Amino acid sequence: MSDPPGVRASDDEREQLARQLREHYAAGRITEDELAERLDGVYAAKTVAELAALRTDLPDLPPPPAAQKAELAQRRSQLHRQLIQQTGGSLGLFAICVGIWAASGASGAFWPAFVLIFPILFFARNAWNLYGPSPQLDRVEAELRRERHRGPGPPRRRHRRDVGR
Repeated sequence: MSDPPGVRASDDEREQLARQLREHYAAGRITEDELAERLDGVYAAKTVAELAALRTDLPDLPPPPAAQKAELAQRRSQLHRQLIQQTGGSLGLFAICVGIWAASGASGAFWPAFVLIFPILFFARNAWNLYGPSPQLDRVEAELRRERHRGPGPPRRRHRRDVGR
């Protein structure tokens, strides 16, 4: 109902408000008498302003479960792309080390594998937080943001004096 107040209300807007009022009744915010009174007002309302007046003292309802699930899937998809990008960016150092190892004769142990440990741990931890049994999307988002601002290299340990910052 973002239309100007003098705009006439549509049947769809009336039905949407009626559904919301029924949900508020189910949640115990309004009584049965108030529900009946407000529903009469909804179906008698001619303008958007009249509809808005019927719900001014009620809080916004949470989005329906389907909308929450769609939002979660979209956010998870965005974080997945960022995780792949940041992990892929750190694989550049691994590629350089493999090139050095190959140029030096490719003899001995495959030491560039040790460089691969940090990106794998970073990816595995964040993938678990993203797709594990209890997804922690805020935590993954904060980690990716921190890594993006910090730059490449192994994670550094925080000192006691840094914990409060």
